[in-house]
Amino acid sequence: MQTSNSFTKNPPHQSRRGEEGLLKRDSKETGRVGALEGIVAHAQSPRVLRKKPEASYPTKTEHKPPANLRPRKKFTGKTPAGRNNRRFQMPTAGRLESRYNGAPVPLLSEKCLRIVPLGGQEEVGRNMTVFEYGNDIVIVDMGLQFPEEDMPGIDYIVPNVNYLKGKEKNIRGVIFTHGHLDHIGAAPILLKQLSYPPVIARDFTLALIKHKVEDQEKGAASHLKLVRVKTLEDKIRLGAFEASFFEVEHSIMDAMGIILRSPAGSVVHMGDWTIANDPVEDKQVSYKHLANLPRPTILMLESLGALKKGLPPSEQEVHQNLKNLIRTVPGRLIIGTFASQIRRISYLIEYAEQMGKKVALEGYSMKMNIEVAKELGYIKVKNDTLISVNDIHKYPDKQIVVICTGAQGELNAALSRIVTDNHRFIKLQKNDTIVFSSSVIPGNERAIQRLKDNLYRKCDNVIHSDIMDIHIGGHSTAQAMEEVLRQIQPTYFLPVYANHYFLKEAAKIAHRIGAPPQNVFVLDNGGVFEVDGNGAGKMLKEKADTSYVFIDGLGIGDIGHVVLRDRQMLAQDGMVVITVIIDAKSKNIVGNIQITSRGFIHVKENFDLVNETKRKVEKVVRDNTSKGTSIDWDLVRNQLREVVGQFLFTKTERRPMILPVVIEV
Repeated sequence: MQTSNSFTKNPPHQSRRGEEGLLKRDSKETGRVGALEGIVAHAQSPRVLRKKPEASYPTKTEHKPPANLRPRKKFTGKTPAGRNNRRFQMPTAGRLESRYNGAPVPLLSEKCLRIVPLGGQEEVGRNMTVFEYGNDIVIVDMGLQFPEEDMPGIDYIVPNVNYLKGKEKNIRGVIFTHGHLDHIGAAPILLKQLSYPPVIARDFTLALIKHKVEDQEKGAASHLKLVRVKTLEDKIRLGAFEASFFEVEHSIMDAMGIILRSPAGSVVHMGDWTIANDPVEDKQVSYKHLANLPRPTILMLESLGALKKGLPPSEQEVHQNLKNLIRTVPGRLIIGTFASQIRRISYLIEYAEQMGKKVALEGYSMKMNIEVAKELGYIKVKNDTLISVNDIHKYPDKQIVVICTGAQGELNAALSRIVTDNHRFIKLQKNDTIVFSSSVIPGNERAIQRLKDNLYRKCDNVIHSDIMDIHIGGHSTAQAMEEVLRQIQPTYFLPVYANHYFLKEAAKIAHRIGAPPQNVFVLDNGGVFEVDGNGAGKMLKEKADTSYVFIDGLGIGDIGHVVLRDRQMLAQDGMVVITVIIDAKSKNIVGNIQITSRGFIHVKENFDLVNETKRKVEKVVRDNTSKGTSIDWDLVRNQLREVVGQFLFTKTERRPMILPVVIEV
């Protein structure tokens, strides 16, 4: 495969002084903004800037749009009348099936750095990336992905580690950027599968991982080899890699970015990040020092905010709004937020304490996280401020603040139980105030809308971000991504940790501010990016296996896309069980044919259809059996599926799953 050129003008092995980097360009390189990109850049620019940028930014180099923007028409399996004649819903099944073609990833060349994302490149969640040099492997994050609506019965999804099988002894450590579940949720399962390599993180993240591992399997936390990042000045040797760390702003405590130095180049991995607007704590985080790393440098930038315009809400204003709500609401204040928003929860507790109010925490993860934060000294609160939720009736309504989980509409979370009157101690009242201090996780829109509808029916005061600035997400905007790219000036840019279209938009941002297209790589899950000893980067055509590993109850990976397809069919069209008893000698049907329907039709109200189905079954048995010969069971069952399935489709335009049960007596 042909290698790409470096972003730098001089070869990567030359001195830093002679290098230009990703974003430094002389006047000859500066070009006009293309029409399409200019429109997009203008739309993404902020309407109001609270703070002036430190310096003016250069404009973009030329970037030609695709010659043909009109997509081809694809066959969808639908007839002109709009009926879908496919036996199975192929687009859904195809999405769940792995794009892994079975071609093995070639052995790693000498003096070569390899980067393989095992998740997080085509979804929100399942974040995990493998770094290899020689016989040394470092892993960043082990996150889970929550199931989507077409994954019935699935609890969550974890990365596939088939690529690492046989290499477990080469894993020098797993570094966790922060404690959100999409970054640590798979740790209890994958750390065990990989023989418990060292776990490297800051205090709060380590404590959360330890709790997760212990919850998964009692006593398993004793197997963990914990390496604490005491300060961000720490450096840790991991075989050929040297890991160091830097501060990032995110919505959870102890988040950090990672620098992995190797003989073939330096990798900067930001984890999840943002740049705060008008922060409560008056400090500015800068990444300019990362421009001085040994070249070539590879920037892996979380890109979930690539489509967000302008600046995030003012942090000062958000906290002032929350403080005003705590002070002025007429009755109880119930705040739904993420259990991981420890810093914001600590501020809420502090504000309530200042006003003499009592705070009740509700939700298992909420209570656990706050307890961990208290143990680490991150939250300091008077003993009488926090009360149990079953004691809230002992105080006047105006004195109660409840902070709970469930703002994403999760069925069993605290807020959902409250709104459905299934909570033992909290019954909603008209003068209660409900606050959604959280963003909408992609995929949860419908659940949140249903939750809001139900809350509006029961309460007069429901506050969310469409009404008032009460939440700041932990992810950047397009403007912040431009700023970070300019500060770090990487040789290669790899957008990560988002759906594919976000990654493509992040690549466009880099192009707009001068990144040569051949040095920006958008990887799919399992994609392999390599930098050789001369600093030349390329993407291999082979991919690692990143097929879904579904967690269903106690099962790990025993549910595949075939099982999910069956579940989808059952949910969509139901099932029909046909029970037939055949005499071994005469080959005649004994007794009545039993037709059982689940999720397809109500049998008692469709006698005519059931009787016609029985006649079809009789004909299939008669045509496929004869006296004096043994019964071909597979033939009879397959014919029953085909004939009855086609008959029911012609009558109902539905395709239930047909389960024939043929018994010989």
